[in-house]
Amino acid sequence: MPEGDTVFLAAARLRAALAGKELVRSDFRVPKYATLDLRGEPVESVGSYGKHLFVRTPELSIHTHLKMEGEWRVYQPGQRWTKPGFTARLVLATAEAEAVGFSLGTVEVLRRADEHQATDHLGPDLLGPNWDAAEAVRRLSEKPDLPIALALLDQRNLAGIGNIYRSEVCYLRRIHPATPVGEIADLPGLVDEAHRVLTQAAHKPPWRALAYGRQRRPCQRCGTIIVVHLIGDPQTYPARADRGIYFCPRCQPAPISR
Repeated sequence: MPEGDTVFLAAARLRAALAGKELVRSDFRVPKYATLDLRGEPVESVGSYGKHLFVRTPELSIHTHLKMEGEWRVYQPGQRWTKPGFTARLVLATAEAEAVGFSLGTVEVLRRADEHQATDHLGPDLLGPNWDAAEAVRRLSEKPDLPIALALLDQRNLAGIGNIYRSEVCYLRRIHPATPVGEIADLPGLVDEAHRVLTQAAHKPPWRALAYGRQRRPCQRCGTIIVVHLIGDPQTYPARADRGIYFCPRCQPAPISR
């Protein structure tokens, strides 16, 4: 699943292609907005919040979410698309560029005044200008018994972390992913680590993973073989095969059972 840095960078690409320019074509390939025509509308801004992306005209905000397989690509007018056309769900074009959203998980159009409704439920945006570390710590602390691996995935705590970066943050802090939030000695330090990692990934790509995807390969600190486990609560946070978290069993020892 694309994470906060991917969406942040996608917003930057769309901003360069669309912001300050007039739309000459819009093609919403979702039933609810199939008749919506934004030709002649100027794009005022493009921004992101966590994993959510917004393209804004004076009156409307086009909200998209990539979900698992979504992607935004920018082409020159008339350039052949590099992904199958039937997967395109939204096309926004100016005289100089054509932005195509493929396999988007969410496409909706909100009034600018209502844009906040798409993000009100989220925690602080790790890559946002108003990042609030103290609020992220407060939200995480509300469920002290929840394993940190699950708490970091919950976008209501802090927005932007997915499976890649929760593995990386826990690895860098030497914290076993099953450790309850309330047993983490330096929770503010972990939150600061998350902010540092996402910021670096967004502003100095590409991020070189230290733990994620390295199962059966040696830990770069101690040489122990990296493992991948599923961690979940059967009722509220079910473990998913695509959400395995990677860690070093030596550098990140399991919490002591009480």
